[in-house]
Amino acid sequence: MRFEISSRDGAARTGVMSLAHGQVRTPAFMPVGTRGTVKTVDGEDLAGVGAQMVLANTYHLMLRPGDEVVRDLGGLHAFMNWPKPILTDSGGYQVFSLESRVTEEGVAFRSSYDGSRVELTPERAVSVQENLGSDVAMVLDVLVGLPSPRAQVEGAMMRTLRWGARAAKARTRDDQAVFGIVQGGIDQDLRRESALRTAEIGFDGFGIGGLSVGEAPEDRDRAIETVVAELPTDRVRYTMGLGDTEGMLAAIARGVDLFDCVWPTRLARHGKVLTPTGDYSIRRAEFTVSNAPLDETCSCATCRGYSQGYIRHLFRTNEPTGLRLVTLHNLTYTVNLMKRVRAAIEEGAFETFRETVMKRRVSENSLSR
Repeated sequence: MRFEISSRDGAARTGVMSLAHGQVRTPAFMPVGTRGTVKTVDGEDLAGVGAQMVLANTYHLMLRPGDEVVRDLGGLHAFMNWPKPILTDSGGYQVFSLESRVTEEGVAFRSSYDGSRVELTPERAVSVQENLGSDVAMVLDVLVGLPSPRAQVEGAMMRTLRWGARAAKARTRDDQAVFGIVQGGIDQDLRRESALRTAEIGFDGFGIGGLSVGEAPEDRDRAIETVVAELPTDRVRYTMGLGDTEGMLAAIARGVDLFDCVWPTRLARHGKVLTPTGDYSIRRAEFTVSNAPLDETCSCATCRGYSQGYIRHLFRTNEPTGLRLVTLHNLTYTVNLMKRVRAAIEEGAFETFRETVMKRRVSENSLSR
């Protein structure tokens, strides 16, 4: 993996990640394809909305269909019919969200599919991701919900460091980047120590984990700022699980390059539409006879071809096409936001751009969107 910084505007920056399956211009957003698919859309849809890279999940794919099955079918790119870069998460979030037993060796839990016992170690997480054949593999980490006692946050951070060192030694592929993960909750001292020591291990890039788990936005932003200050400037910084407009802009202002989140796609499945002037529900009765598109300023396939009235009808009648159409729009909105961000940074106008976006969304949202 290579990462070259193209331009800077304060702490915000643009760059190019060169990976085994292509280049990614940053800042970038990765749609989440947990089980090897972004829900309701396929690879051609993703290419159509301009996605550069997608995320898939180690935990789910190692259980079904199994990482060796994916390997034998040509790897994740062939399996998904997605020729561009893929990042695989290690399963650390599932460790957090499932009832699991965490020891120094690794984690043991019951499969969410058939109840069988599953064991995952830092070494096994690397092996699974090497079988999957992703461009970027994440180390296995431990995160905790916030707020939590400092001792608990520190314990998870220290174990993540030890697991990260084991993962770094376990890698065998030279065509797959491995990212370390910084933990430490919202404690600035713990975040600083975690960032420094994770950087010392030596990774191709760095995930900023353990956020978007209950902390206030201002605490999240301080944690990101503290971490970025201690990481190498020539490596990718990836805030994991962050994908809302305000959150990504705040992180980019602090030097973050990469994001992923289920936000655009999960909201779409509930009928929530993302727009530059604020987000709204297409289920509302006022759209029953509307011939307008979801967003007058959007050129996605949904907005070019379908009315608010039609899409509301699809949701009211539980037609899955409605989920797909709003998903396409929300992904287009998010990907285009990153394009606009990159252009603003290159022009030296990122802060002005950010302020304009924020003011427009706040003012328009106040009009009962």
